[in-house]
Amino acid sequence: MEAVKVSADTLFILLGAIMVLAMHAGFAFLEVGTVRRKNQVNALVKILSDFAVSTIVYFFIGYGVAYGVSFMVGAEQLADKSGFDITKFFFLLTFAAAVPAIISGGIAERAKFNPQLIATMIIVGFIYPFFEGIAWNDRYGVQAWIEATTGAKFKDFAGSVVVHAVGGWLALGAVILLGPRLGRYPKEGGVMAQPPSSIPFLALGAWILTVGWFGFNVMSAQTIDKISGLVAVNSLMAMSGGIIVALILGRNDPGFVHNGPLAGLVAVCAGSDIMHPAGALVTGGVAAALFVWMFTLTQNRLKIDDVLGVWPLHGICGAWGGIACGIFGSKALGGLGGVSLMAQLIGTGLGIAIALAGGFIVYGVLKATVGIRLDAEEEYNGSDLSIHKIGATPDREANW
Repeated sequence: MEAVKVSADTLFILLGAIMVLAMHAGFAFLEVGTVRRKNQVNALVKILSDFAVSTIVYFFIGYGVAYGVSFMVGAEQLADKSGFDITKFFFLLTFAAAVPAIISGGIAERAKFNPQLIATMIIVGFIYPFFEGIAWNDRYGVQAWIEATTGAKFKDFAGSVVVHAVGGWLALGAVILLGPRLGRYPKEGGVMAQPPSSIPFLALGAWILTVGWFGFNVMSAQTIDKISGLVAVNSLMAMSGGIIVALILGRNDPGFVHNGPLAGLVAVCAGSDIMHPAGALVTGGVAAALFVWMFTLTQNRLKIDDVLGVWPLHGICGAWGGIACGIFGSKALGGLGGVSLMAQLIGTGLGIAIALAGGFIVYGVLKATVGIRLDAEEEYNGSDLSIHKIGATPDREANW
């Protein structure tokens, strides 16, 4: 029976890894649909290349930073226990690789290609796994200090802070250092609209992400005996709350509507295993409201040209998710308890600080050394022709 359980656990986490791997197609098509047509090929190539780089770096470096494990042993040892440990690496890799996929959407349309791959190596090899090890593996004594101080450890069941907030705040540094796209904010004032190239592709990306998210959240249990239908229903409720609020506040704008479920799902990750569904509904609704408000503020008033709104969507909503876990996870509001709001505030703040500092350092050094932005002519022609020498629709004018 033990052998059967181990095999079932391996299959369970493998299916989760495959579902989250499929989410990367969602990242790709969300970006393809949002950017202008002359940048669609670059979006597709970036996401795929970033995933390959993330896999190699996380295998040899990042996983060891987070969990103190090396895979440089015999294949016989790796295959022990039905290969559960190496399959767990696959599952957690798909989370790690989501971070550069998140950043990709913010820096779209004007970032150089190779420097971004270098940034991915550093982020997935060192910055992301450093905080991952703190939050999910009790490394470096931080969780012990938080528990001693607040009475509970920082909780992030499926990565509201570890994955999404970290990715979003890393992206903020990159976006600020890159500067806005050409013509986005004219010298005479105002904002020049640069509308999405394909609402159907944008919607397809959102749907792929939404479906895969149930592997992202539910399979975070990692073993089949810990699986909880509560996680699935809470994810469903947060998703629905996000859609409705984005629909209303976004005034039927399809960009807001299709990002609404993503905002809700980002926020519910942290506490999806302990919240009451009503709390998850509120968490998702508030997240969507934050996204609509912060995206508008960022683009129009702060003039931070975050193309896909990854800082509001992942950075802000992820941080809200970490805090919401401490609110709606409490027994007083129908949750299972075992959480502390103060612990959540500390852990969330730490994740933000590490990511924000990491983003400015990594992209700042790259900007000063090799450069991170296409020149004006390359950007005008589009990253597809400038980097990949082909457009998404080569029979048409790529600049259209």
